Amino acid sequence: MRDLLITDVRVFDSASGELRDGPVHVVGGTVASVGAEAPADYDGPVLDGAGGTVIPGLIDAHFHAYGFATDAHTLEARPLSYVALAAARRLGRALRRGFTTVRDVAGGDPGLAAAIDEGLLAAPRYLYTGPGLSQTGGHGDPRAAEEPGGACGCGGINVEVVDGIDALRVAVRDRFRRGAHAIKIMASGGVISPTDPIRPPQYSAEEVRAVTDEATRRGSYVAAHAYSPEAIQHAVGNGVRSVEHGNLMDPPTADLMAERGAVLVPTLAAYDTIDRLGAEFGVPKAARAKNVEVLDAGRVAVEHARAAGVAIGFGTDLMGALETEQLVGLRLQTDVEGVVRTLQSVTRVNAALIGRADLGVVEPGAVADLVVLPGDVFAEPSLLWGEARTVVQGGAVVADD
Repeated sequence: MRDLLITDVRVFDSASGELRDGPVHVVGGTVASVGAEAPADYDGPVLDGAGGTVIPGLIDAHFHAYGFATDAHTLEARPLSYVALAAARRLGRALRRGFTTVRDVAGGDPGLAAAIDEGLLAAPRYLYTGPGLSQTGGHGDPRAAEEPGGACGCGGINVEVVDGIDALRVAVRDRFRRGAHAIKIMASGGVISPTDPIRPPQYSAEEVRAVTDEATRRGSYVAAHAYSPEAIQHAVGNGVRSVEHGNLMDPPTADLMAERGAVLVPTLAAYDTIDRLGAEFGVPKAARAKNVEVLDAGRVAVEHARAAGVAIGFGTDLMGALETEQLVGLRLQTDVEGVVRTLQSVTRVNAALIGRADLGVVEPGAVADLVVLPGDVFAEPSLLWGEARTVVQGGAVVADD
């Protein structure tokens, strides 16, 4: 039984955005009470919060477990045995930062998920889409312009190139057969892809609708990599629910997203980190040049989304060694949104996006995924992205190492 009593803490209410008094009592890995003293006969483990703040476990809705490198060819060339071991390291480090759940958009498979479920590695709760879907010459096509043309016949670990309505339907059905949580498509160009400009929409309307139709009938949804207004409108207008990045969004596009109930998952950490560290960590020169186009626009996109009433989640999208900057994303989003809204994005909003009402909250009946910060996070927002924290997953304290 995973029982725990966390004392001398304030607790962040992700619904109201306020702090309330503890303690937090956990029974069997589930929150039993908040603010009520534990039973007099309680003799389980006690965690002294020392005046700190309990927040729900963080959720990264744009994570890449298999994203161990910063260029597409390397990502797809290594044997899956190597990729899985690298993923285990990446997942373990994310958990120790307080990310108790991740949504892997473009990657993952049932083998890695089973290893996590069976406790073979310390990792966040893991929801995956399988390889993202890209058109030929799209964001997921790793070939340089001088390489031979024709069908790609490449990819399959992080991204797969699939063209045509029928082929896409088969690919989507197979991902759900293999346990995918949702489906990821590339709906515009991207920063690290070698041949496609960022702005134009990718996949035809008929192809996008085929994917969203299959996902909807399965009771799931589609996440789309999309930067520009035209790409976002193309995706959302054809049934996409989760817009990844969205940096070049304008107000009319934000209004359309709000009307259709789409969620924005900004990934501010990726652009800031590529700008600061990309050359040092091997991000190709062409990708660094593309990054300039979207670097500052991401913050403006968040402002447009907030003004239109779009639900705003949180993601990081950090590849290779850049993953060390995962917590920086919280600082960047706080700079735009403030600490309360950022906390809500990385907990309650992301939990709603993935369909888990038992995550992203600290209330009776919720899964006891928690982070204990060493102080008042409202008075000291930097605690949210600082290294000092105690992570609790399913009622058990996560080891530092």
